[in-house]
Amino acid sequence: MLTMTSFDFNGKKALVRVDLNVPQDANGKVTDDSRARAIVPTVTKILSDGGSAILMSHLGRPKGKVNAAMSLKPVAEHLAMLLGKPVLFATDCVGPDAKAKAAALKSGEVLVLENLRFHPEEEAGDEEFSKTLGQLGDVYVNDAFGTAHRAHASTTIVAKYFPGAKLFGNLMQAEIDSVGKVLGNPQRPLTAIIGGSKVSSKIEVLENLISKCDEVVVGGGMAFTFIKAQGGQVGTSLVEDDQLETARTILASAMDKGVQLHLPTDAVVADAFAENANTDVCSANAIPDGWMGLDIGPETSKAFATVVKRSRTLLWNGPMGVFEMKPFQKGTIAIAEAVADATAYGAFSLVGGGDSVAAVNQFGLADKISYVSTGGGAMLEYLEGKVLPGIAAVQG
Repeated sequence: MLTMTSFDFNGKKALVRVDLNVPQDANGKVTDDSRARAIVPTVTKILSDGGSAILMSHLGRPKGKVNAAMSLKPVAEHLAMLLGKPVLFATDCVGPDAKAKAAALKSGEVLVLENLRFHPEEEAGDEEFSKTLGQLGDVYVNDAFGTAHRAHASTTIVAKYFPGAKLFGNLMQAEIDSVGKVLGNPQRPLTAIIGGSKVSSKIEVLENLISKCDEVVVGGGMAFTFIKAQGGQVGTSLVEDDQLETARTILASAMDKGVQLHLPTDAVVADAFAENANTDVCSANAIPDGWMGLDIGPETSKAFATVVKRSRTLLWNGPMGVFEMKPFQKGTIAIAEAVADATAYGAFSLVGGGDSVAAVNQFGLADKISYVSTGGGAMLEYLEGKVLPGIAAVQG
């Protein structure tokens, strides 16, 4: 396979699928540019080789219609600042303006195409639309891991028009390599920390990881479904009653495979889902009526941290509590610090999924983690063991 390191972009126009789906304020000012910064190494390599870059992305969900509020023009202007050079902008991703600007693009120049999703053909994976996009460049680079689980025109179908010239960008390759270190041939013990609110959204992740991990730590709201499945009293905590049997099956599977599955023994409880609610700490399987668990308790935090620190490979997906509210963030902070400590002692750590990524960023620990993933839904599907269309299209 071609790689960013081995490929020479000199004299080539690289058509690059990136993820510029960044949050903006009412005036179009970018409020979080982490996704834009993440593509800079790929663009820099193309330009330093003597190539030019045509960047295509979506922004928001315009549902196949032109929506000025979702234009990529302000993002292109922000990208120019990050790259330290002018960035050209095409008022469409196909059509005369895109075609003319791509054709006129010189070595060392960058062109951003308008929002792909202004065309319904993008999400439909339309062949003709894909072919038209493909005609803009000489080589196809996919650097958008966040959309790799979608079989859209720009993420998957377009790759077939570059049979001998398609490759992953630096960001995409790093995402693939990091999951490979966890699920491929990890250093052991391998521990997965799974949190978040619902078991239903993590069933396939848990099923896949139990066959690969040595230990699994379960926290967050989803833990109460497991605790209730074992006969515990969970008060008004979030529980998916239709997943109790699933929880029992997962627990039995872990025991069967000799995997230690750790559940909270105590919880920080509240009498309302509010920052100013009355709080207490009690046993996680004896929560009084009218009270709900909103974080793992201090004893659980210590126990989970011990598991984390003895691990050599760590995967963290999902917070331990409602960390957005100050009274319920100690458990998530404790896990984040334990993962950072284990990493400092030589463990490989991967944090993936929107909320856990937000947590390590909020608590200033992102630079102490081996790899922080940029893809929420894509990372979840990858951890479920699914083949992502955007990856298969380049590898095939």
